[in-house]
Amino acid sequence: MGGDRESLKAAARTAVLEAVADAGVEYERPEEGTFVVKLPGEHKLWTTCSLVVGDHTLSLNAFVARRPDENHEGVYRWLLERNTRLGSLAFALDKLGDVYLVGRLPLGLITAGTVDQLLGEAVAASDSSFDQLLELGFASAIRREWEWRTSRGESLANLAAFRHLIERTPGTRDENGTEAPK
Repeated sequence: MGGDRESLKAAARTAVLEAVADAGVEYERPEEGTFVVKLPGEHKLWTTCSLVVGDHTLSLNAFVARRPDENHEGVYRWLLERNTRLGSLAFALDKLGDVYLVGRLPLGLITAGTVDQLLGEAVAASDSSFDQLLELGFASAIRREWEWRTSRGESLANLAAFRHLIERTPGTRDENGTEAPK
């Protein structure tokens, strides 16, 4: 039985290597059986995924966002509702309250194709959720950052997705420095 397990682990490691090579993404191997993969996104610049080949499963952990500053109940409710629409992964929190995507599959199911599918699901879920998570959990910080940048003439390009938060907040300024009605 031990030989079978070792061959499953070796096959899973090979499948992960094939998948990341085929995808052309950056990755590191900090230790045997562990792969840290950097996946590019559109809303979230990068999603970093850790893939670990264990004795029985391949696990994936992908950092999505740090612990929300505010509206914890709203953020957690949104994450739980979103979990119902995910496939092999689910949103989870670590002991600090940071948001991750996690998943685990039996080693016998691991192929380069399943690894590619897992990584694709991770980057799609992380990227498509990012703006909503920021809006729900960091709205006050976004408003402060917008005001600070506006007052100094700094670029608002990477805050453009949150313009609607500013437009409906009395006392804040738009990119032209015009104050919203009170």
